[in-house]
Amino acid sequence: MWTHRHVTRSLQLALVAIVGYGLIAGQPKAITNGTVGLLVTFLPAVMERNYSLPLDSRLALWITTAVFLHTVGSAGLYDRIYWWDHVTHAVSGSLIAAAGYTIARAIDLHSDEIHIPTRFAFVYIFVVVLSFGVVWELFEFALDIVANATGVTMPLAQKGLDDTVRDSMFNSLGALSVAAFGQLYLNDVAETVRARLVSADH
Repeated sequence: MWTHRHVTRSLQLALVAIVGYGLIAGQPKAITNGTVGLLVTFLPAVMERNYSLPLDSRLALWITTAVFLHTVGSAGLYDRIYWWDHVTHAVSGSLIAAAGYTIARAIDLHSDEIHIPTRFAFVYIFVVVLSFGVVWELFEFALDIVANATGVTMPLAQKGLDDTVRDSMFNSLGALSVAAFGQLYLNDVAETVRARLVSADH
């Protein structure tokens, strides 16, 4: 029976395969994206080991899926499948929303001076993702400037105003899914982070 951990390991092996392909075929983009992506997938394990944060297998799969989709997209699917970029933005948007909400909720639980009303959490998640999306689009725009100035092909590219608007729409879709359905699960994660903050204080 497949579990979250099994799926996560399979996606990590696929990332290793992408790096191997890049080495054999001489594709630096595949090597770079695959390696960076693989390192990111180990972030939950590092946080659990170094900071005693017992992050469950669902969160690890969530992170790995977002990284895998982007890495495979950079390997060619962004250009071949028009909706692949939409999927990656929705998943990434949901992940950013989850991280932003978890941090804010943990601080809210830990500090007597900070209080975030439950009814405001929805708006907070939405604003965090939109803000990050703006920063990301500016980052892609900066890569375009560097590419034009140097002639070097960049792994990411800005494809015009329509593309930016679509990216923002699917980022928002990911944020809305977390705001609507993910808060119950994320509250448990935030409680874990708060408990770690309390133990650090003592």
